[in-house]
Amino acid sequence: MSSPASAPPTPSNLKRIVAASLIGTTIEWYDFFLYGSAAALVFNKLFFPESDPLVGTLLSFLTYAVGFAARPLGALVFGHYGDRLGRKKLLVLSLLMMGGATFAIGLLPTHATIGTAAPVLLTVLRLVQGFALGGEWGGAVLLVSEHGDAGRRGFWASWPQTGAPAGQLLATGVLSALTALLSDAAFTSWGWRIPFLLSGVLVIVGLWIRLSVDESPVFKAALAQAEQRKAAAGQVEKMPLVAVLRHHWRDVLVAMGARMAENISYYVITAFILVYATTAVEMSKQTALNAVLIASAVHFAVIPLWGALSDRLGRRPVYLIGAIGVGAWMFPFFALIDQGSFGSLLLAVTVGLVLHGAMYAPQAAFFSEMFATRMRYSGASIGAQFSSVAAGAPAPLIATALLADYGSSTPIALYVIAAALLTVVAIACARETRHRNLNDVEPGSDGATDPASSPAADAARTA
Repeated sequence: MSSPASAPPTPSNLKRIVAASLIGTTIEWYDFFLYGSAAALVFNKLFFPESDPLVGTLLSFLTYAVGFAARPLGALVFGHYGDRLGRKKLLVLSLLMMGGATFAIGLLPTHATIGTAAPVLLTVLRLVQGFALGGEWGGAVLLVSEHGDAGRRGFWASWPQTGAPAGQLLATGVLSALTALLSDAAFTSWGWRIPFLLSGVLVIVGLWIRLSVDESPVFKAALAQAEQRKAAAGQVEKMPLVAVLRHHWRDVLVAMGARMAENISYYVITAFILVYATTAVEMSKQTALNAVLIASAVHFAVIPLWGALSDRLGRRPVYLIGAIGVGAWMFPFFALIDQGSFGSLLLAVTVGLVLHGAMYAPQAAFFSEMFATRMRYSGASIGAQFSSVAAGAPAPLIATALLADYGSSTPIALYVIAAALLTVVAIACARETRHRNLNDVEPGSDGATDPASSPAADAARTA
């Protein structure tokens, strides 16, 4: 059963909706990446000063990893209420939670002031950050996907994805400016707080934009149908999580597999590369950081292009280009870095992120199109965020451990290639979703619009 197609928004309204999603994801990733940079620069000294310097750094990175652990819980909670109450309400809440936690970190007393309570409070605030980010992604991409026209859904839905490179650029740029303007003593004393407090200003801007957009018309139509069924036949909807696991468990597994190469390659290319370039190749940290910054700008630019290509070729072909490309690029990637020049490093990282964009860009529309409307927030969020614990969270640690044990980039390249193969298998098992009608409310009710689906099976499931 499907609702009548909603009238597409005007170009100006759609752009405002895209801007609302983009600025939110940019702020959330700014906050998330900012924490990681601060963990490497100052948190070991400010919150774990009684530990050996290396142990203190490991402890500060452990609080960083806690954010990943909280993301699946955020996906479950935000997905449930996002499918019950609406996308917009939960996006406003996620922005307030993330921004509030980041702002609070900027005000947090250090170990020198309140002792062991300082790292405890830091960990709690990091948990809040991860929880909020776990709920942000699904709502942001759905708000755009469910507003945009089907013919350009891949293009429009890819814009919230650019929030990741934009947030990384913003966080790294602010920190680089402060470290250039302030002495080490001033930055360690109070300068590190400025980027965190700046988040409060960004949240106000983002909140103003998000409150100005309308709820998804697709969700409102689905909610109205659910209320009609309840009034006419007393039919009560199952919890979104239960419905997802019953009707869409294969799609959840596909989404998790699809994210393995995307997530692992991203953190190897942008995070582990700082370790490899500075230790194995003995390049300066600033040189490696500059390469990642420039490549991230290119990454930002190509994501919408890959999204537009997925509207023409399909989600699966573009995703496969990225997965196969990243796997094939790993050995040339490390060979270029081993040359020790900035140009070769920049080429290696840029090509890697361009290929990563081929997976990341169509991911928003692809995951949105996999799930029925009344369980779409839950399904997309669960598939995306549960995989991040197994993929993105340990990727830099696994790559570092492999480098330490073998003293070579070969096992690291094989690690990424294995993830790419897993993603290729997952995408091969998926159905093409480009023509799917997001107005469909019931699970499997896409047979009329998806040539790859079975109308008979869909009719049986929705009868």
